[in-house]
Amino acid sequence: MIIKAVETPQEKEQAYSVRTTVFVDEQHVPPDVEIDEFDKQAIHLIGYEAGVPIAASRVRFVDSYGKLERICVLKDQRGKSHGSRMIQAMEDIISKKGYVKAKLNAQTHAIDFYQRLGYDVVSEEFMDAGIPHVTMTKKLE
Repeated sequence: MIIKAVETPQEKEQAYSVRTTVFVDEQHVPPDVEIDEFDKQAIHLIGYEAGVPIAASRVRFVDSYGKLERICVLKDQRGKSHGSRMIQAMEDIISKKGYVKAKLNAQTHAIDFYQRLGYDVVSEEFMDAGIPHVTMTKKLE
């Protein structure tokens, strides 16, 4: 998979399309919740396999953290380490901006995935868009 920061309107639309497929169509998140006001200030990433967009995410900087958000991989591409590679690309961006801490709100079914990547649960469970989540953090090298 080739991962790149979104630079063009077409790439942004491709990232939004992947997010819409995963979060709106598959997980039933309302479209106006999925595409929100924070998209304007975020760094968006898109992942391509054979030229086809299959993964997306965004990074924002909040307080002293780089915040990983909207991480998704199309269903037929899961289980191929694409998610781990997206996280690494996001962490690289955070580190290059001089931040040493990363934070994310994980859907509870994905806690083990993030723990394998070095993230620790730091909150009680809470609901976001009707889906149970926890906040997780990681100190970056």
